[in-house]
Amino acid sequence: MNRLMVTEKIISTKVSKGIKWEDVAKKVGESKEWTTALCLGQMTATSAQAKVVGKIFGLNAEEQKWLMVVPYKGSLPTSVPTDPLIYRWYEIVNVYGTTIKELIHEEFGDGIMSAIDFSMDIERQPDPKGDRVNVVLSGKFLPYKTY
Repeated sequence: MNRLMVTEKIISTKVSKGIKWEDVAKKVGESKEWTTALCLGQMTATSAQAKVVGKIFGLNAEEQKWLMVVPYKGSLPTSVPTDPLIYRWYEIVNVYGTTIKELIHEEFGDGIMSAIDFSMDIERQPDPKGDRVNVVLSGKFLPYKTY
């Protein structure tokens, strides 16, 4: 047993039972974005959260323990993603990464946007020309320190 096997079991059960991530998130008590990342092996659950996820997906006690192990972060199998949706994010960073960096530095100074003290919100935005994906990323600014 390992974390990847638990993730695969979660995905398999989700598909077979028609479970929605938003419904899982409501039971876990966290955002759908964080909860999905947890179930896909990218976050660490508390004992209580692991029990809730375990009940939803039929995980035994050992499998629930894997949800509480700090994961190896980074879920992409290749350096350049091949999945079309994930590749578009890669493309966005390639095209707009230097712009985002420049504007953050101009506004905040020399530092980074945290992916640890971070939140994300994904919503459908109706549009007569075709629905849009609205993604909001919010990370704490961490300035580089002199020493």
